[in-house]
Amino acid sequence: MTDKVHAPSDAPTVSYRWFVLVMLTIVYTFNFIDRQILVILQEPIKRELALSDAQLGLLTGFSFALVYVCAGIPIAWLADRSNRRNIVAVSLAVWSGMTAVSGLVTSYGQLVLARLGVGLGEAGGSPPAHSIISDYFPPEQRGTALSFYSSGIYIGVLFGFAAGGWIAESFGWRNAFFIIGLPGIAFAVILALAVKEPLRGRWEGGKVPPKASLGETLSALKGRPSFWWIALGCAFSSFVGYGNGNFFPSYLIRNHGMSIAEVGLALGLVSGSAGAIGTFLGGFLSDKLGHTDKRWYVWVPILGNLLSLIPASYALLGGNPKWILVALFPANILNSFYLGPSIAMCQGLVSPGMRAVASAILFFVLNMIGLGLGPVIVGLLSDAYAPIFGDNNLRYAMITALVIGLLGTLFFWLASRRLVPDLSRQARASELEEATT
Repeated sequence: MTDKVHAPSDAPTVSYRWFVLVMLTIVYTFNFIDRQILVILQEPIKRELALSDAQLGLLTGFSFALVYVCAGIPIAWLADRSNRRNIVAVSLAVWSGMTAVSGLVTSYGQLVLARLGVGLGEAGGSPPAHSIISDYFPPEQRGTALSFYSSGIYIGVLFGFAAGGWIAESFGWRNAFFIIGLPGIAFAVILALAVKEPLRGRWEGGKVPPKASLGETLSALKGRPSFWWIALGCAFSSFVGYGNGNFFPSYLIRNHGMSIAEVGLALGLVSGSAGAIGTFLGGFLSDKLGHTDKRWYVWVPILGNLLSLIPASYALLGGNPKWILVALFPANILNSFYLGPSIAMCQGLVSPGMRAVASAILFFVLNMIGLGLGPVIVGLLSDAYAPIFGDNNLRYAMITALVIGLLGTLFFWLASRRLVPDLSRQARASELEEATT
């Protein structure tokens, strides 16, 4: 696999490529504002609807993740065959509309259905966007570009927590859903008008790649074991991020006496800014170091996960809210290193005609374990630990999740052992594909 690709003659200007990247990052920001708004609102929702921690975990985790990942693969299959920009725009309108609907619910069941609608819409966001970005940016810049895009997660967390907490305290949790959800519908129209669908495979020879079936994509990935190790590494890294992140507002409110507005502002600034820095830095470092050895794309996540353990542990065991938030800042920077490099490598392990589906499969594994099980397991452990640890039940449930997350480091290490030969195999397959089209 070559380290440097010269720009083809039809490549868009650098400024337009970055314009598209910024637009898609704003879409991803809406994605996580609409996803995380429920997290900051879960304490008043819990009181009004009389819910348990396990029900909260199911609501913010498994019920959302199930429809998100199941719908993601067929939508990605369609994206590998049709206009990806339009799919992203329609998906944004759907999940934004369903976020607003969440403010109308009167029961737990209705709220679950509304969040399923949000998950259905969000399923069409990232896989097509990853494919679009990979056709706007050459391979040696994809780690940085995809990390920039992924920073939308934490910009969304920042606005979702800060704005959601303030709106909920000032106007009630129902109005928070309305105010957060409706602007995304307008931005969907702007996206459809302003962003152009790129040529597929622009950086892989300039020929339109064949449209692979789901079976062909799975067959190709079967011969790329590093893809599956990376997916599992992402899954258990995000297990900590979703499991503990979704309950951290409740932890600060219950164990440290902070108000919902205080928690929203503090966590929005700390988690949002730190996560955005860490996500971008992970991709930037991987691109810089990966020129000499592609294994840096999985070594960087390993280093981030390991170095984050000390500040993350203090954030869960400390007694002073101020120092807890100080420790949370480097912890969130370091444990955000993994996503951009992982997406970049997974895009490089398949042909251009398989990229949206490959991203959907990556997100299937990541979200079923991380988003689907993380909050549910933390919620179940919190309920189970209550007779043992009393008011510290949630704290120790989150510490347990932190230990489980170490499996992600093991899986990234296993990926490093197979990555180079798998990339070489894909390079040979791309050469053969180009010669036969």
